[in-house]
Amino acid sequence: MKKKFAMTLTAGLAAIVGGLVLFQGSAKQATAADGAATGLSFLTYTADGKIVRPEPSVYRKWVYVGTPLTPNDMNDGEASFPEFHAVYMDPISYAAFEKTGKYPEGTVLIKELSAVGSKEASSGKGYFMGEFTGLEITVKDSVRYKDEPGQWAYYSFGHKYPLKAEASMNKAASCNACHEKTAAKNPQNLSQDWVFEQYYPVLSAARAALKK
Repeated sequence: MKKKFAMTLTAGLAAIVGGLVLFQGSAKQATAADGAATGLSFLTYTADGKIVRPEPSVYRKWVYVGTPLTPNDMNDGEASFPEFHAVYMDPISYAAFEKTGKYPEGTVLIKELSAVGSKEASSGKGYFMGEFTGLEITVKDSVRYKDEPGQWAYYSFGHKYPLKAEASMNKAASCNACHEKTAAKNPQNLSQDWVFEQYYPVLSAARAALKK
């Protein structure tokens, strides 16, 4: 009995030590050069650079910043993104943004897509959210994405369920083209670090508060 207990205790201690090593490794990857924590602490990467799909129970507790919508009805039936895009920002980066007006290293933005459901409710006619349809992530990392415009990278887990468990980085041209096009029409977008801030009222309000 004593021998069995000793073996169990040893195994338990080994597991704890192993867990601490993994935690320390993760923490090291999720801190900026100055040692401050970053939004990357919420993400997990595979050995080949893919992002593991985060659980809704994680990002749905983040800071909700806005929900753009470009429905088919208003785009000749062929909108590029006809879904609702509920956008969340990791709380670490949002706290930094509130203080500085800048998107810090390690900023993570998540778009949870949902289809247009009913177009009529007791409140009147409109566009109302339907079922979840997809998930996308935008990450700012000057080390991992040093050659990408603005050091931002874009990942998609698909636009229909079941979603992919892991996602590879999208080609820069496929995502940045839209940001560049908007920046050309609205230089403010480029000054806001490629983020469509003008469509996210929570971020716009936070920036306005800095000017008071």
